Parts: sequence; C-alpha cells; structure tokens
Amino acid sequence: MKSRGPAFARMRGGFVGSLSGAVTVAAHAAGGGMAPSQSSVVLLVLACSAVGALVSSIRVRRHDLVFLVGALTVGQALGHATLSVGAGAHHGLQLGPAMLTAHAVAAVAAAVLIRAGGRGCEIAVASLRSILPAPFTPVPAPALPTRPLPVLHRQLRRWHLVGARLGTRGPPVLA
Repeated sequence: MKSRGPAFARMRGGFVGSLSGAVTVAAHAAGGGMAPSQSSVVLLVLACSAVGALVSSIRVRRHDLVFLVGALTVGQALGHATLSVGAGAHHGLQLGPAMLTAHAVAAVAAAVLIRAGGRGCEIAVASLRSILPAPFTPVPAPALPTRPLPVLHRQLRRWHLVGARLGTRGPPVLA
C-alpha cells in the first residue's frame, strides 16, 4: 500500500496490529502451541497495539510488501514471545519447524491481504473523488440585495411605529 496520507497509514497500522495478534494465535495453535491464558492475551493485545501504532507512524514509499512482511514478522515474534511467557515453563521460547513455517506463511499471506485491501481502498477513493464533489468546497453565497425589499422595509417601519405607541409599562414607583 503506497503512502497516500495519514488515513491510509493509520489503516495500515491498524491492520498490521490486529492481524499480528490474530495470526499469532492461529499460527501458534497450528504449529502445536498451547492455548493462550488471559494474561498472555492481554500482553498480546498490548504488544500488537504497539506494533500497529509504530507501523502507522512510518512512511513507506517503495517496497511496501517487504515492509509489511517485516512488520508482521516482528509483530508475530512479539506475539509469540507474549504467548510463550503466558504459557510458563510448559512451552518456553522454543520454536519448532512447524510453528516457524506457520508463522512465516501467515506473515506473507497477511501482508498480501493488507496490500490488496489498501489498493482496493485507493481505487474506491479515486472513483469516489471522480463522482463526488470535493469536501469543504466553498459554496458561493446567494446574491443579497443591497437594500431591503420595499415591502419588507415598509413592514419593518410599521412595526416600529406600533411599538413606539405602546410605550413602556412597569411597576408603580414607591415614593
């Protein structure tokens, strides 16, 4: 996904962070890892949120697929570490070939999906820009007459005279 602005960067960061967490759990289970505990899920959400925030702050001009695979790999490595910490001594930080393969395939597949989703959003925004007018386009104000309309002017004068005849009425003055 090419860097088209802060909205696309935030979208890319959100996708990388959320997919890092989801893919970490799926690849971890597919590779023979244990089910995550509640504390490790909390750590996983925090780690993947940090990765997503970091990715959204980086501008990528070229080689965005390589960048996405690298960011997802880092996110999954952090996710795997948090899941391993939550598993305690039963699992440790060991990575078997099945788990490494599952994490690598998941990182590449998620990067391709994020890039395709970003490209689809770019196409959708470009087609909407060609159809819809630009937002916040100044609309010319209607031309107002320099003088009030004669009928309105007479009516306003009549109301003023009616109000002047009524006078003011207040409570009696205590003297």
